[in-house]
Amino acid sequence: MMGSIIAIDVLLEQEKDATREVLVKSYEQYKDSYENEEVWNTYIGEIGTSLDNPNLDRVLVAKSNDTILGTLQIFSSSKEAYGLPELEIHTPIVRLLAVHPSARGKGVAKELLKVSIEYAKQKGAESLYLHTTDKMSDAIRLYEWLGFQRDQTKEFYKFDTLVKCYRFDITE
Repeated sequence: MMGSIIAIDVLLEQEKDATREVLVKSYEQYKDSYENEEVWNTYIGEIGTSLDNPNLDRVLVAKSNDTILGTLQIFSSSKEAYGLPELEIHTPIVRLLAVHPSARGKGVAKELLKVSIEYAKQKGAESLYLHTTDKMSDAIRLYEWLGFQRDQTKEFYKFDTLVKCYRFDITE
């Protein structure tokens, strides 16, 4: 089983397959919340290929020993993250935060987000953004607990789903 030490590192090429497995396994919990199977298949397919996105700024992985427990992706703007320059987000954006089901409740997501906030600070960013949906209520509770605040001005719809925006303000 997992030790109590979680290390956060930048994804290495040889870790891509294991990280992809964690991503897909983590998001499979939402399958039953999709009424349209085609929409679900598109979504999980995009998650599966997300690590090959040339627009990625960086991918963080949480590890215990050599086991990947979780991951998240960072993009430098809404254009890179979503192909939506009209959102006018020009600071780091977190996407696809994922924690393997067997590693949940151990602080993995919190550590990944803390490192993301530090990375945004190092880049001189004023804010760190992320987007989520109501399906991800546990994640939303964590974001709010960490100090992320809803920003309705940067929200959009994907398929029929409202994609909610949360912002962590770094410079206050």
